[in-house]
Amino acid sequence: MFKKVLIVDDHASANSGVLEVLDGLKIEREHIYKSQYCDDAQLKMKRAVLDGEPFDLLITDLSFRDDHRPEKLTSGEALIKALRVDYPEMPIIVFSMVDLLQKVRMLVNEHQVNAYVCKGREASKELKQAIEAVSNKQRFLSQRVQNALSTKNNLEITDFDIELAKQLSFGKLQNQISDYFKDNDISPSSVSSIEKRLNKLRIQFKADNATHLVAKMKDLGLI
Repeated sequence: MFKKVLIVDDHASANSGVLEVLDGLKIEREHIYKSQYCDDAQLKMKRAVLDGEPFDLLITDLSFRDDHRPEKLTSGEALIKALRVDYPEMPIIVFSMVDLLQKVRMLVNEHQVNAYVCKGREASKELKQAIEAVSNKQRFLSQRVQNALSTKNNLEITDFDIELAKQLSFGKLQNQISDYFKDNDISPSSVSSIEKRLNKLRIQFKADNATHLVAKMKDLGLI
């Protein structure tokens, strides 16, 4: 079992829940550290290594609230990406409200996270299972996102596609989406490019129209 753990989350209630789970696993409080900022978490990780007492488990949220502090790493995903450069073997568990299958698949396949636990009613139970699984060199995914790695969902979907589908789900027309993309520096932003991508997505998802496409992507947990 893990001996030294770093929890990265800016919600006090989430931290309390994680601590209770770690207590149940007999991990001593004096070896559990917390951080509300991703930059601080990275520094704690480096400091621990320099001191010869590295962490052997990271549990991190994905979303962090903006405040007055300027931060280089503004999300759990950015933290994971940065840590993987220096600590490729570090066991990492994501503990998040986000349950989009595309996001889970990306974090597992590209950043090699060891477990993904969804916050919710079963969070404590699944977090305990995740820690035990990762301790035994096994991967764990919450019930809500277990299909993330299914070959049936192995679709080539980009962040652009996800944002495009989100805007469609808000009832926006293609010219309105084009304006939104231009205002937010999302490329390509022309109406013709958006129309071409939508046609490809409709074919890819076997959708009859834009409404059907949005429904299918929602069913797969992509938006």
